[in-house]
Amino acid sequence: MRAFADADQRWIPWMRRALELAALADGYTSPNPLVGAVVLDPSGTLVGEGFHARAGEPHAEVGALAQAGDAARGGTIIVTLEPCCHHGRTPPCTDALIKAGIARVVVALTDPDPRVAGGGLKRLRDAGVEVISGVLEAEAAQQNCAFVHRVRTGRPWGLLKWAMSLDGRTALPNGASQWISGSTARTWVHRLRAQCDAVIVGGGTVRADDPLLTSRGLRSPEPLRVVLSRRLDLPDQAQIWDQSVAPTLVVHGQDAPAEARDRLEALGLQREVLPACEPESLMVVLAQRGCNRVLWECGPELAAAALQQACVQELAAVIAPKLLGGEPARTPLGHLGFQAMEEVVVLQGLCQQRLTDDLLLQVTLSPLSDPC
Repeated sequence: MRAFADADQRWIPWMRRALELAALADGYTSPNPLVGAVVLDPSGTLVGEGFHARAGEPHAEVGALAQAGDAARGGTIIVTLEPCCHHGRTPPCTDALIKAGIARVVVALTDPDPRVAGGGLKRLRDAGVEVISGVLEAEAAQQNCAFVHRVRTGRPWGLLKWAMSLDGRTALPNGASQWISGSTARTWVHRLRAQCDAVIVGGGTVRADDPLLTSRGLRSPEPLRVVLSRRLDLPDQAQIWDQSVAPTLVVHGQDAPAEARDRLEALGLQREVLPACEPESLMVVLAQRGCNRVLWECGPELAAAALQQACVQELAAVIAPKLLGGEPARTPLGHLGFQAMEEVVVLQGLCQQRLTDDLLLQVTLSPLSDPC
């Protein structure tokens, strides 16, 4: 195996195509990563393409090989992630590549999964297959940052989103908040939910806003809706209780009253008890459920706790050209405990985008190289 070198520039356009293919399944593959692959015959002609559509279905390499058929023998496969070498829901991709007679494998990113972690590349190399790694590695790492983060930390990648007025308010003093942002921004939020495995709110948001928390049909099945509530002081009627629209999980503390627990079970809701009703404990539960990326759409106190407990890796703020005013009005974040300006969080690498009249600001809080 050798790392990507200047002589390997010819693989870059093909790897870009493989990344495009992988992105077609964004939001559907958890707990698996996004993977795309292209197969070239010995003359360098494209003969096969594939991507991993969802967990349990054929991997990208298998789909690309099936399309290529006998033309793959002696050819090259370009794949965004190291081929697996273990038996999971599907057989090892390394065995399929060797059986197909592939002569060269070009890989972007080594798989961080301990079951693979370089073992797939070694298996290919030991079988006499030429292996080139690191082609567009940074792009592949960014595409799969949520998967890599979960594998390395045991937590999903967390994205905290809010919409606020130009004067930093998320609601009027009386609690009214619909709608601060415009229709274009709300459509963007629906697309964002479709790329996530779970959407998280607190009990206060359920009581105040009665949210639906779906992608409005952009994804099927819809992401899991999660309500984090210590004492289960939740309304009997709420849009989020309708599981014919999307699944709902209510997570609570050990001291939640028995009658409240019984009421949730009567509604047919999924329920889970946390030893400590905190964001970090919830992240472990959601990772165990196979969530790679989760979206925090919660109130200020829960948002602040999620930040303090390192459950947020990315921020997205929609700023509307409106002034709400009011000293008691709500703001996006609760108290973070800072006493001096030297303690505050300084954001770097901020990206901005117009959503018709609104402004979208996005930033990653942790470097893609650590942990992802």
